[in-house]
Amino acid sequence: MKKVIIPNLLKALILIAVPFAYAAYVYPNLPDTIPTHFNIRGEADAYGGKDNIFLVPGIMAIVGLFVFLLLSNIKKIDPKRYKAVDDGLYKKLAFFIVVILSLISFIIIFSASDHSIDIGKLLLPTLGLAFAGFGWYMPKIHQNYFAGFKLPWTLENEDNWNETHKLAGTIWKYGGFVQAIAALLLPNEAGFIVFISITLIMIIVPTVFSYSMFKRGNAI
Repeated sequence: MKKVIIPNLLKALILIAVPFAYAAYVYPNLPDTIPTHFNIRGEADAYGGKDNIFLVPGIMAIVGLFVFLLLSNIKKIDPKRYKAVDDGLYKKLAFFIVVILSLISFIIIFSASDHSIDIGKLLLPTLGLAFAGFGWYMPKIHQNYFAGFKLPWTLENEDNWNETHKLAGTIWKYGGFVQAIAALLLPNEAGFIVFISITLIMIIVPTVFSYSMFKRGNAI
């Protein structure tokens, strides 16, 4: 029997459609007013009509499809081609992003439809694991204008790019796991503060490292 190969775009569209299907499933049983925003304690602090249940998956669908098409076609549109772009890597990264955005949509819909669910114990750990996943990809990403730490110094020098992304990959992998664990074990407010603090470290440390390497003449 011939193996059926499902195109990546179709897989992405199916994943994007799953939150919409779930929203349509819970919609008839929703109250007229549902939570539309949660504070750092995981408590609902804004409400709207139940039609808002489709807002988040709509936004995530647009963002996810745009990012998927961008990364899947990066070789064709990125003018910075120091190396041949690994199409397989970028397509996997594009699919990974769609998975994460669809999962976030699902979590938000789930939390909005069931007020007993603590969104902080679902959303932040998911984001932490997503950062860890991005950390795995980072050292493998070649110079480009669309993914990674696109700083003047990394785009100017390939060694700077590579060393910055090696460091960033390590920080993001371990930092993401710490974020996930902290969000699960700590109270929501403390978990959120830890999450934001580690996110700042993830951004600032590789940026400072990259600039310092540039000031040293990009010496490793």
